[in-house]
Amino acid sequence: MTSLICIILAYLLGSIPSGVWIGKLLYKKDIREFGSGNMGTTNTFRVLGSKAGTVVLILDILKGSVATLLPIWLGADIHPLITGVIASVGHTVPIFAGFRGGKAVATSAGIILAYNPLFFLLAISSFVIYLFISSMVSLSSILACLTAVIISFFLGDLPLTVMTVMLTSFIIYKHRPNITRIKEGTESKIPFGLGHKKTKK
Repeated sequence: MTSLICIILAYLLGSIPSGVWIGKLLYKKDIREFGSGNMGTTNTFRVLGSKAGTVVLILDILKGSVATLLPIWLGADIHPLITGVIASVGHTVPIFAGFRGGKAVATSAGIILAYNPLFFLLAISSFVIYLFISSMVSLSSILACLTAVIISFFLGDLPLTVMTVMLTSFIIYKHRPNITRIKEGTESKIPFGLGHKKTKK
C-alpha cells in the first residue's frame, strides 16, 4: 500500500506544471502559447525571463528529487528510481495541465541529484560544457544524457544504468523536432557560449 501511495504521489508531484502556473499567476501568460510551446525550463527562460526560468528550473529539479526520496521517507518497499521515473512521466503527461507536458530534462536531473549527487555533478558539468560550446540547450541536453549513459556503466549500479538509458531514450524522442532544426541549422541559441559568439559574427 505504501508503495502505491509513493507512485501516486510521485506522479502528482511530476504533474505540477511549474512553468504554466508561474506564467499564468505572475505574468498572465500561458507559456505553451509562446516560444516552443513547451512548458519546461528552457521555454520559461525564453518567454518569461531569467528570474521565472530559474525558479521553474529549481522546482522541476525538486520534483524529481522529492519523488525519488519518497520511498526512503515513507519506508516503502520500492526502488527510489522507480518513483523518480514516475515523476518524469508526470512531467511529460501532467494531469494538472491537460496532459500537455515538457521533456523532463530538469526533472530527470532531479532524480539523479537525489540518488547519486556525484553522478549528478558529472552530468551537469558535461551539460555546461556542451552548452558553452554549442549555445543550444536542446543539443546540450541530448549530449549530456548520452554522456550520463556512458558514465553510468562505470558506476556498477545496474538500476541506475537502466534508468539512465530509459530516460535518455525518452528525452531524445521528445527532442525530435529540435534534432530536425539542429540538422537544418535553425535551432534557437541562447546568449551564452561559443555558439552564440559565432552567430553574432
